[in-house]
Amino acid sequence: MAYNNQPNPDDRSDNVEKLQAMIQNTENNIEAAEESLAITDSEQQRQQIEAKNERRRESIDSFRSEIKDEAHNQES
Repeated sequence: MAYNNQPNPDDRSDNVEKLQAMIQNTENNIEAAEESLAITDSEQQRQQIEAKNERRRESIDSFRSEIKDEAHNQES
């Protein structure tokens, strides 16, 4: 039995849309986590949520940087 394993073509045409969706999803996660902060009594849980939201904000910055890179690459 012969296998014809060929890589999929590198289609980046929808990367910006995917990154924008990821930003929106991450922002929604931040909002949900902040809402849960209002009802938690655990200082440990509060710190974990705040740390996770900080990582999420860093991810959003990275996504935005990737969008800029994609826009630059499409111009070239």
